[in-house]
Amino acid sequence: MYENYYGFSERPFQLSPDPRFYFATKHHQRALSYLQYGLDQGEGFIVITGPIGTGKTTIARNLLANIADENIVAAQLVTTNLSPDELLELVAAEFNITVSGSSKADVLQSIERFLINLHKQGKRALLLVDEAQNLPPETVEELRMLSNFQLDNKPLIQSFLLGQEELKTIISAPDMEQFRQRIIASAHLKPLNEQEVKDYINHRLAQANYNKEDLFSDDAFQLIFKKTLGVPRKINIFVDRLLLFGFLEELTNINCKVINEVALEMSEELTGSLSGTEFDGDKKAQPLVINSTKNVENIKNVLREVEEILEGSIQQKVKMTRYIDKLLKQKSRELAELQSNSTEDK
Repeated sequence: MYENYYGFSERPFQLSPDPRFYFATKHHQRALSYLQYGLDQGEGFIVITGPIGTGKTTIARNLLANIADENIVAAQLVTTNLSPDELLELVAAEFNITVSGSSKADVLQSIERFLINLHKQGKRALLLVDEAQNLPPETVEELRMLSNFQLDNKPLIQSFLLGQEELKTIISAPDMEQFRQRIIASAHLKPLNEQEVKDYINHRLAQANYNKEDLFSDDAFQLIFKKTLGVPRKINIFVDRLLLFGFLEELTNINCKVINEVALEMSEELTGSLSGTEFDGDKKAQPLVINSTKNVENIKNVLREVEEILEGSIQQKVKMTRYIDKLLKQKSRELAELQSNSTEDK
């Protein structure tokens, strides 16, 4: 929507993980180094944990995009709320393994034959398991059993687990001792600090070929940090909305006033409640006394909130109408230029 207005080559704050926009903080670089170390070792488990939105999937995509070793055959699992049998079936599917039969033994034998065939070609398998906190403990144990496939004292498959903080709880359970002994490295991602937020935003702007330095002030970066708590995914959502707001309002600079206004808009959109009062089903309905001063005030408050929400909705529709009008004018100019060029060519 706003790419042409700011001169971006593409949207810089998309939610989809993109290795080209990878930003290496100290913690992220350490995690990536552990993953690379694990690749070099060719055995054991690497575990990367962190809160939602801190970049675990981006690290995984970056690793896969930059694997230079043609002898590594990689697959990534994202749907991980699986039973042990479902895990094996999905592993076979992701590696394009043809399974003869339908029993668990058939699936395991097919996977083993595939891994042995890779080994004979001088290759090995890498399994990246994203959202691993959703794996039941028995499925984690099945992953460990897969690591038992060996030939010539070398593991035939290696697994990297990436997940939210709950994954640490699963792995720390007493019955996971054997799995823990096979973890050769682990790292925990943290949200970005204030300076990293500024560097992160500027990095993504640069990746979208934006070369100016006055789009955000230092105060604006500080406020974005406070609003997002340094979580990359929240930063992407929030800054994307800031840029859309700036485009609709024809702004060339995003300041603290704009940030607070957009934050308020987003907060109101996400509440889903007029009064914020929770419904208590155990309470009996009380008769409404119209002449009660308290009830009259409550009604007035509700009406005021309804009025504010309606006003906000109208403002959003006005902004969108302005955007559509600008877009139509831009397309009209482009069409006129094309027609003019076509006439000149003739």
